[in-house]
Amino acid sequence: MSGSFPSKNLNPVLLEITLTSWILALIASFVLGISKAGLKGIAMVTVTLMALAFGARESTGLIVPMLLVGDVFAVLYYTRHTRWQHILRFAPWMVSGILLGTFLGKDLPASVFKIWMAVIILVSVVLMYWWDLRKSKRVPGHWAFAGGMGIVAGLATMLGNLAGAFTNLYFLAMRLPKNEFIGTAAWLFLITNLVKLPLHVFVWETISWESLLINLKLLPGIFLGLFTGVRLVKIIREAFYRKMILILTAIGAALILLR
Repeated sequence: MSGSFPSKNLNPVLLEITLTSWILALIASFVLGISKAGLKGIAMVTVTLMALAFGARESTGLIVPMLLVGDVFAVLYYTRHTRWQHILRFAPWMVSGILLGTFLGKDLPASVFKIWMAVIILVSVVLMYWWDLRKSKRVPGHWAFAGGMGIVAGLATMLGNLAGAFTNLYFLAMRLPKNEFIGTAAWLFLITNLVKLPLHVFVWETISWESLLINLKLLPGIFLGLFTGVRLVKIIREAFYRKMILILTAIGAALILLR
């Protein structure tokens, strides 16, 4: 563990960023803002685009500060709809998964890490598509369901910032109305992303002054996405774009493997 803010392990790709990488990152930041504003299910696009722009491992650290910006907005905007009993039930399991994922992923070779990220994305896509097909059926509400989903969500969020599919399944199982779903998820992700922040800084060393400078330059994309997302939440139906997003995300996962 480094005693100071790390930079020695920074991938050279973060120092020499191509125009294509900037375009992908700006699109990713815009989509992240839309997702944090309440359009759940499209966050995997952000993860995929950032991985394509900067690499699988480096992108995990780059995304965390961006997520926190969106989380703060979502908490401020939707906090009145929060259902704290679900956070208290789910968050401890998710934090356990984060800690487990920290040590499982720290020393993975870059090639293996890339494969795991792509696999998690594809599994998430399948899970979300499966949920769409079975949305009229009841998902178990037993504590073991919360525990299992929480640990897997923690692993997924640490290894690839991909907890959304698993947390969505849990909150849908609890039959939360739209605004309560968004408000509760906002606090859950603010808490868990704050847990992840020092782990990325001092254990994985994927957050540095250089990566934070990149985050700063991507803030306009996040804010534009948040502004757009708030308005879309009120008018758009999820079924209209959901399958397209899942297909594009699956293609993105395949591209990560081929990169």
